[in-house]
Amino acid sequence: MDFFDVVQSRRSIRSFLDKPVEADKLHQLLEAVNRAPSAGNLQAYEIFVACDAQRRAALAHASLGQSYVASAPVALVFCAHPQRSATRYGERGARLYAVQDATIACTYAMLAATALGMASVWIGAFSDQQVWQAIGSPEGLEPVAILSVGYAAEQREPSRRRPLNTIVHYLD
Repeated sequence: MDFFDVVQSRRSIRSFLDKPVEADKLHQLLEAVNRAPSAGNLQAYEIFVACDAQRRAALAHASLGQSYVASAPVALVFCAHPQRSATRYGERGARLYAVQDATIACTYAMLAATALGMASVWIGAFSDQQVWQAIGSPEGLEPVAILSVGYAAEQREPSRRRPLNTIVHYLD
């Protein structure tokens, strides 16, 4: 799929088919994520892959009851690794760059899922503590986003976007 077709066809899907994501497609998606740019190429993030129904249910609970986290066959939890970024960039790296790295990686995962014929939805509303417990309490990591991935059970129209002239400001 052409890149601009991927961008045009990506939607936030909250209803998934009861069909597992093939291991090779998941691997392709994760390989694409691994190519995401990051501050100083430090890749100051970690990804936790939850395919187990019980763990996805715990993540859905942590996500304030967003049940589609449990219904998708895969949930990817993107965590910032502040200390990794702080080694080079100090406090700004810990506070900002690690979060940026994790969000860029999650964006690559969304686009890769679309290119592979799958769907996804980004979840940002959750209890950090409950997500942290659901993924095994890894020391020093901060959950930034959960991405539910699977095959779409719904078709969605494109959402309305702001006109470019309201968000783009050319500087002379």
